[in-house]
Amino acid sequence: MRAVKLSKLKFVAKKSKLSGEIVIPASKSHTIRAVAIATMAEGRSVLRNPLDSADARSALRAAEEFGAGVKVEKGAWTIDGTGKKIIGSASFIDVANSGTTLRIFSALAALAQQEISFDGDGSIRKRPMTPLLSALRNLGIEVRSLDDKCPFTIKGPMKGGKTKVNGISSQFVTALLFSTPLAQGDTEIEVDNLHEKPYVEITLDWLRSQGIQFKQDGLNWFKIKGNQHYTAFNRQIPADFSSATFALCAAAITKSDVLIKGLDFSDHQGDKKVFDFLRQMGVGLYHEKEGVRVVGNELTGMEIDMNDTPDALPALAVVGCFAKGRTKLFNVEQARLKECDRISAITKELSRMGARIEEFKDGLSVEQSTLNGEEVYGYHDHRMVMALSLAGLAANGITVVDTAESASVTYPAFLEDMTSLGAKLEIIN
Repeated sequence: MRAVKLSKLKFVAKKSKLSGEIVIPASKSHTIRAVAIATMAEGRSVLRNPLDSADARSALRAAEEFGAGVKVEKGAWTIDGTGKKIIGSASFIDVANSGTTLRIFSALAALAQQEISFDGDGSIRKRPMTPLLSALRNLGIEVRSLDDKCPFTIKGPMKGGKTKVNGISSQFVTALLFSTPLAQGDTEIEVDNLHEKPYVEITLDWLRSQGIQFKQDGLNWFKIKGNQHYTAFNRQIPADFSSATFALCAAAITKSDVLIKGLDFSDHQGDKKVFDFLRQMGVGLYHEKEGVRVVGNELTGMEIDMNDTPDALPALAVVGCFAKGRTKLFNVEQARLKECDRISAITKELSRMGARIEEFKDGLSVEQSTLNGEEVYGYHDHRMVMALSLAGLAANGITVVDTAESASVTYPAFLEDMTSLGAKLEIIN
């Protein structure tokens, strides 16, 4: 019997046919990286069209605690940076549910001489931190924690040196790459077991745009020159391929015709590969002047290496239920380390809806299934909640997904956007 957790809101989904167009919101990955660099930069930065979500607001709060000046307006955030010093009186930072904020800002906190403590919600307290904290200890940073999870305390300053990091989460590598250019001396980083490589490429794109000097051997070794600085910028934040996944998959499983607007396919975001996956499964994709038109067709199952696209696992598991034959999603063990164990969670909940689905160590397999409406648990995980809502749009009967408020973590307009396409989706208290 599973534990019962209180939830404020629930999504109610019914079988739907979609049509129309949707503008994809800004990228969470880019927004939080932009906030981090603007925080430590010299001068005033402007983030145009940032993602205004719970996770991004966590990063803004951390920026303010570091001493940055933050002004939030519709369509633009202005951040007056600290000039690579932590000038605020920060002693405690609550990251809420944002793992990206936790990893990046805890490494930046290692630049300070004062102690800074980090904590978050119940999910954050379960998220692993040992690879990053161990790498920081190798650089002489003092870390106090009972089990290398939140809450913990960081005390620098970071002087540089040599370290090694397990890249089971790309965020550990990103955190080091953002903090070490500001260290007193040069830093050499050896990366082992790297997953989610496109997210590291996004980080390197930001460093290059800042003129940061570093050497690399692929993504396995970096030498970063110390005593560098970040400069203020004025930049449009790219649209989010992770959010686009939901409209894409919804159109695929409901055999609908939807125009997805705002995406830049030259961006390094890993989840743009989901478009290729769906094309290979049979979805019609047509690049038009205004965006990508998605036309749902008969789907055929396939084997998909998900290592670069772990956030798409729940949605693609749903797609697999509507594809002929068998769909196997593999090489994505890191999906067990997200807001919840997404491999186990999506297997349990889709099984409740009638899916013929089975999990294994690094993924899952699903056979074409007839899904029936059911009351399912969202695990307070934004991607689980939204993926199960998609399942409800193609299932028989009524599907109720609890912890619906979690969608606001990365996609506050999810309900509005989906209903604008004709989805029979509502939220109840």
